[in-house]
Amino acid sequence: MRKYLLIFTALASLGGASIASQNALAQEAELAMTIYGDGRALIEDVRSFDFTKGRSVIVLPNVSSQINAPSASFIAGGIEIVEQNFDFDLLTPNKLMQKAVGETVTIIRTNPGTGIETREQAKVLAVNNGVVVQIGDRIEVLRDDNLPTRVVFDKIPENLRAKPTLSVMVDSKRGGTRPATLTYLSGGLNWRADYVLNFNEDAKKMDIQGWATLTNNTNTTFNNVKTSLIAGNVGNKSNNNYGGYDQVRNQIRRGGNQASPQERIGDSYLYSLPGTTTLASLQTKQISFIDAANVPALKAYEYQAYGFQTLPEPANVEVRIVFENSQAAGMGEALPKGIIRVYSKDQKERSQFVGESNINHIAAGSEMSLKIGDAFDVTVQPTLVSQTKVSKKRTDTTMRYTIKNAKKEATKVTIRQNLWGWRTEYEVREESHISRRPDAYSRVWTVDIPAEGEAVLNFTIRETRPY
Repeated sequence: MRKYLLIFTALASLGGASIASQNALAQEAELAMTIYGDGRALIEDVRSFDFTKGRSVIVLPNVSSQINAPSASFIAGGIEIVEQNFDFDLLTPNKLMQKAVGETVTIIRTNPGTGIETREQAKVLAVNNGVVVQIGDRIEVLRDDNLPTRVVFDKIPENLRAKPTLSVMVDSKRGGTRPATLTYLSGGLNWRADYVLNFNEDAKKMDIQGWATLTNNTNTTFNNVKTSLIAGNVGNKSNNNYGGYDQVRNQIRRGGNQASPQERIGDSYLYSLPGTTTLASLQTKQISFIDAANVPALKAYEYQAYGFQTLPEPANVEVRIVFENSQAAGMGEALPKGIIRVYSKDQKERSQFVGESNINHIAAGSEMSLKIGDAFDVTVQPTLVSQTKVSKKRTDTTMRYTIKNAKKEATKVTIRQNLWGWRTEYEVREESHISRRPDAYSRVWTVDIPAEGEAVLNFTIRETRPY
């Protein structure tokens, strides 16, 4: 249908009770939107209408093409809602032809040589990968052959709109102009947090900027909208959970205990973006919402051990960025879930991408340890030395971790031994380095490794089971 010029010679009127809808079209007075992180948004649209006393139909164009119609609420003083309809079948050349199946249209052809126009009445038989029409006794396919051809329609079919439109039949107790508020949930609108972290390893500092990435996958453009973002898990009918535990585990070393300055809505945080913005149809937009500089940060090497086992080959240790999301460190805001991308400058002072990490919602005051990759030159070789059953309930396990450093500078490596036995007590019987106990089911050792050298961690742990 690309080459046909479609001409509308008449407009379809809206059926129903006295069509006061045409004089009830209103200008947008105020538009506000709250976007959730699960593809939903709450939209509040305030407009002024010239109400007619009695029943009339109010037409609201430019609503979201993915409106959740049952969630819509239309409120104005002195009115009662009789019914509401959402027309989302949008006016396009192809839709116009499809709606004309079985109807008669006018075909106008122009002779390229003489410029003379000829008109024929045609009945539209089918629109399936092309248009089939009946003209008199012959069946013809409208060809896309660049010849000047126009199709003229007598009217626009009912429920075919130029824009997504909500129509509401109301019973008004009095006439006059007054504001009305339309509130509804919509799909197709989403946001996520993206963070850019610039890490200075020598200065042991970092700068971090948070971007709210807004996506509008509807066919509606929202002009001059006041926008707020909800960070948190707001339930819906599918009990959607944002991301699995495996994607973000071991990122938080200490939970937060500081209140964020952000406004709270229930148990979620509300980020109100400054001013207004225009979010065009099928557009992605980024707006800055967090900016912190010179935050203390360290690079750390860590090896996560799950259970007791021997590996046939050395494993590369994890590279992590460790910092506090605290007020004392220059941050102290709740961080919505998202992706943190880490950059560092090379010897020529050019920024290089060094890794990224997913985070879940992080409370203020938390200590973070973000895995951004694996070390090239630092490895760990675990060896299960022995496992001795001391009694029916007790077992002694001896492990050896050989840590090698191929770099020209000394470094530290943290070995985190995760202990997963439920209701099992663990006791460190012997150890070559002093351990820490961050929780009941892990032990942590930090080992100094010389430049181009190695070190060995040995320990024996006794497991006491309840049965």
